[in-house]
Amino acid sequence: MMVAKSLLIFLIAGICEIGGGYLIWLWLKSGKPIWYGILGGLILALYGVVATWQSAGFGRVYATYGGIFIVLSLLWAWKVDNFKPDQYDIIGALVALIGVFIIFYAPRTIR
Repeated sequence: MMVAKSLLIFLIAGICEIGGGYLIWLWLKSGKPIWYGILGGLILALYGVVATWQSAGFGRVYATYGGIFIVLSLLWAWKVDNFKPDQYDIIGALVALIGVFIIFYAPRTIR
């Protein structure tokens, strides 16, 4: 259950970061109204709050989030921007996920 909860938090954080960044991207690169940028900034701030819901320390959370961000970014680009990931994108994302599971979920002994 702990793994499912932490993955859900990573998913929510990822959607906030990618969604907020995407709104700012649209404002600055596609001529959308300024409220896109403002809303994007607020959503990015929410991402910073959501990340604190994890039980691990900052370094491990952000290292793990980096790998999950890779996967979520490719999925976002595929579904929102009609980007088609190729085999190397998929292999790279799988390697990142393997790293994520080692970093965040490997059993550790307390010293």
